[in-house]
Amino acid sequence: MTNTNVHTGSISGGVRTVVRLENLAILLLTLLAYGYLHLGWILFAILLLAPDVSLLAYLANPRLGAQCYNLVHSYIGPLALLGVSHFYPHLLPFALIWVTHVAMDRALGYGLKYQTAFNDTHLGTIGRTVTSR
Repeated sequence: MTNTNVHTGSISGGVRTVVRLENLAILLLTLLAYGYLHLGWILFAILLLAPDVSLLAYLANPRLGAQCYNLVHSYIGPLALLGVSHFYPHLLPFALIWVTHVAMDRALGYGLKYQTAFNDTHLGTIGRTVTSR
């Protein structure tokens, strides 16, 4: 049994489970840190789904949609912001909320997108598969 789906390049099996579990751990850690630092749950609730605004790019085409989604749903941006928050502490809540969002998506199985279609991700196909009759 392989851990890579050759057709889509997505991971599967035990590797997919490990990736989802480690993102669940990141999600729980960021929630604990956010609560411990008393950063304000109203701001958290307002901004938690803000990265999903990037999905609007799919209205243009799948290629642009995948690029925008992946830009916002990679750990690169929020971790860079987390580093910058060392010098600008007021940015810390935004960095933690962003990391939480990415971890939540990955823990739920929403991976980075391929340009073929919205439901093709590095964690496998999401949603229902449409079959022709």
